[in-house]
Amino acid sequence: MWRAFALLAVLMSVDAQAQTLVPYQIENGAIATSLTGQPGDPAKGRTIVVERQKGLCLLCHSGPFPEERFQGDLAPSLAGTGSRLSEGEIRLRMVDSTKVNEKTIMPPYYKMDGLGRVAASYKAKTLLEPQEIEDVIAFLVSLKDEAQK
Repeated sequence: MWRAFALLAVLMSVDAQAQTLVPYQIENGAIATSLTGQPGDPAKGRTIVVERQKGLCLLCHSGPFPEERFQGDLAPSLAGTGSRLSEGEIRLRMVDSTKVNEKTIMPPYYKMDGLGRVAASYKAKTLLEPQEIEDVIAFLVSLKDEAQK
């Protein structure tokens, strides 16, 4: 009998850990509304962008990060992102960039369904938490008027 209770406790904890996505609406190539209802923190966003274990942005992108070696060149530079894209356009690309380019190699940071080859530790989870996505967006929006080199 105790085994049944132990199994039930494990199943309940798995369900409690499953993430629920906040619904969003795509209009005119953008997601205008924050995923959290809270503004992002640009300083935290920068940390996520350059963090090689978290956002993995510099694996493909380069940007105005002189202290970071080995920046990617598979995707556009992040320099001047806030001059090129609106907050909502950046949010859509972070959430699921296949909505912009179906052949993109950029991972969807806020999607759990319809993905292939997902590591067990990421099942029923997004790559970034909603507030982390908003933090990255706030940082990218702040990258204005940087020369596109």
